[in-house]
Amino acid sequence: MQYTSPSGTDAEPGPAHHGDAHRGDAHRSEAGAPGWDAINHALNRVYPRQSPWHSSAPPGSAAPLPGISAYKRITPLPHWHFVTYGFSELFDKRNDDAATSGYGFELTFRLANPDDAEEPPRWALNFLQNLARYVFDSGHGFHAGHYLSAGGPIAADSDSQIRALAFVQDPELAPVDSDNGRLEFLQIVGLTNEEEFALKRWSTLKVLEVFHDRLPLWITDLERGSLLADPDVAARLAEGSAREGSSVGTIYADHVSWEQRKRLLRAPVTVLALSARQVGELLALLPLRLPFGHAFSAIGPDARVVFEPAARGNEALVVDGVLHLRLDERAMRSLVQRLRAQAGTYEVEGFPALEVQVR
Repeated sequence: MQYTSPSGTDAEPGPAHHGDAHRGDAHRSEAGAPGWDAINHALNRVYPRQSPWHSSAPPGSAAPLPGISAYKRITPLPHWHFVTYGFSELFDKRNDDAATSGYGFELTFRLANPDDAEEPPRWALNFLQNLARYVFDSGHGFHAGHYLSAGGPIAADSDSQIRALAFVQDPELAPVDSDNGRLEFLQIVGLTNEEEFALKRWSTLKVLEVFHDRLPLWITDLERGSLLADPDVAARLAEGSAREGSSVGTIYADHVSWEQRKRLLRAPVTVLALSARQVGELLALLPLRLPFGHAFSAIGPDARVVFEPAARGNEALVVDGVLHLRLDERAMRSLVQRLRAQAGTYEVEGFPALEVQVR
């Protein structure tokens, strides 16, 4: 899953989107707002004596979310706890799934507040609104274990190393049921690019569990560097990856194409073409998939290739327009050792009927 520039200025909502920001209005009870009330009840259990800062979108506003609340916290370290209103069905029931409210979630975000600011930063409101715009425009929601690249610092006009996101169930807010169906609270966890790649090499939720000792409540701190600089963290991630392999079964590439060419007096050759930008991911993840008995796919705009483990022998098959490359261990190791992220044609030892072109 890829999402570009959640804090980019070309996508930022205008001032009207949070011009009505004040304390407490999230907790007013409205007739015909069972979803809104269900969120409030869940928050009242965690914050029984606090009125939050609340940003509400005026009627007719282009803001995707009707509201965002922010609670000021001092434990386990000072931070803001943001909660959205609008991914679930706040008012009338509109979708056909009676068991699920809207997309089935609201987002939360815990942002470190080291300076003890009295108001939440406006960029964080923009950030959450832009994530909502992505969901509503694409129709794709989030789930615990999802991750994505932000394409740059998540905070506008900053040089923060936090440039990726992962999603986990909020550790303090349990799923709730309303008249409109069930919803859960998915917390955004800000990560560095290096940490995002660690997720790919193992498992999002298992990596986040390792990080939790250093990120209490998975609070996002814009000032921190990569947790992999800690030798203990790096070792635990490497051990988990080596033991279990990668949970990532698909990468999306700028270019994937293939063709099968006839050759005089020789078996046909399958020519696979890949973008140089995706070769690094392929080389890193293929050995963490095939030896564990799992397939691995590269999907481009117009074609798809599926690498599959083979007990013996190598084979190129086309099934429903998809190229399936079955590689034994020798061929897989040769591909990983020979392939480079630079233009050229590469042969695979033990698989003479396959050529890989990097463009």
